[in-house]
Amino acid sequence: MTDWANPGIDLHLDLGAGRGVRTRLEQALRQAVRDGRLAPGTQLPSSRVLAQDLGIARNTVREVYDQLVAEGWLTARQGSGTRVARETFAEPSRSKAAPVVSTTAELTESSHGQNYPYDLRPGSPDLSSFPRHVWLTASRRALAAAPHEAFGYTDPRGQLDLRESLAEYLARVRGVRTTPDLILVCSGFVQAIGLLGRALYKIGGRQIAVEAPGLPDPPTILRNAGLETVQLSLDADGACVDQLADEDAVLLTPSHQFPTGAAMPPARRTAAVAWASKHGAVIVEDDYDGEFRYDRQPVGAIQGLAPHHVAYAGTTSKSLAPGLRLGWLVLPPHLLEPVVCEKHLADRHCPALDQLTLAELITSGGYDRHVRHMRARYRRRRDQLVTALVQHAPHVRVSGIAAGLHAVLELPADGPTEDELVTRAQQQGLALTGMASFGSRTGPALVVGYGRPPEHAFAGALERLCAVLETTGL
Repeated sequence: MTDWANPGIDLHLDLGAGRGVRTRLEQALRQAVRDGRLAPGTQLPSSRVLAQDLGIARNTVREVYDQLVAEGWLTARQGSGTRVARETFAEPSRSKAAPVVSTTAELTESSHGQNYPYDLRPGSPDLSSFPRHVWLTASRRALAAAPHEAFGYTDPRGQLDLRESLAEYLARVRGVRTTPDLILVCSGFVQAIGLLGRALYKIGGRQIAVEAPGLPDPPTILRNAGLETVQLSLDADGACVDQLADEDAVLLTPSHQFPTGAAMPPARRTAAVAWASKHGAVIVEDDYDGEFRYDRQPVGAIQGLAPHHVAYAGTTSKSLAPGLRLGWLVLPPHLLEPVVCEKHLADRHCPALDQLTLAELITSGGYDRHVRHMRARYRRRRDQLVTALVQHAPHVRVSGIAAGLHAVLELPADGPTEDELVTRAQQQGLALTGMASFGSRTGPALVVGYGRPPEHAFAGALERLCAVLETTGL
């Protein structure tokens, strides 16, 4: 194999000044390995390429490589080039890096810090079920059909193909009334709520009501945007919208409240829309898992009742995977320009190929087929969870199970605390989350995410959950 066919990596080396180019190159390479800039196994540039880059003789580079191979810093094999040795003399880090604390709603779980063999925390689908082959096929088709202009600086709202397919899909599946012009593609719900918060503040908004309990991070994001958050309490029918007063906006999860699982009934939805209309306010609708309904007909989006007063937010984080970072906002006309401006300032637009792939997946029917398949799988898991709890923990009341990917296990007041159960579960290799983690001040409860485990691990996770509950007398 010739040098040009496998040149290795680009490599920046400061040889400094003075005599002895060979010595200075040896020292620079040793230091690059010591400080970790050249990781074990890294392939180095060929002698010809490095000589050209540094403006020195090729024989000098060859001699330095040979010397460092002899010393054990590098390895050289015919056909594989020159690489940093797997066992190197790199200096260990002098200080332990501080943990990164996430401030985004969809990554709250990272604060748990430790991975467990079995995981029933809420907030994630089964990542092992991501339709890799279907996505790859859609990506190839989208890439082959994409015009050159799709890979330039495009409309901040997103690729038109995706906005058109979303408009049709959301109308058909969620009852959303919109046009492609009023849809903005964003990087998941986290970015969506940040864009909306900043846009609302810039047009004069100062207060937004948020459900309590709920995900802890949306209020933080909204406060960072300049808005004051006002807590809105819950009951069995979801957010108590009769508590709304002079706020400029409210953030609701009307189809499936997180974490309680409540669905807002028609009369309360109508009351929320009437409030927004009377006060000229905005309802921000988080429809995070609207596709997953089991024991009832799908509950349509509240946006369909009042398109001019509702900003509708959806995402692929539960239907496909959060790692895609694909979401969308369906905006009322008066919010379109300020939100598009915020998107342009944030990151200009989302990656083109991912958008075109999702559009192809939707228009080809692959998205619908995947959602139907996963809906059936998650329903089976939910049924297994309920059956197991009836047998092994009959005093635990299960709620919020008509939809979504999690259930609420309401615990007897005279039993173990949430923290005690979470700790006991961790000792069994099982991760659980208590309701108090979401700001609840009611009785003890666990929020069990039955969607998260891969298929092969769900039975084991369920067994450990029941064992923890049994040993506490529940």
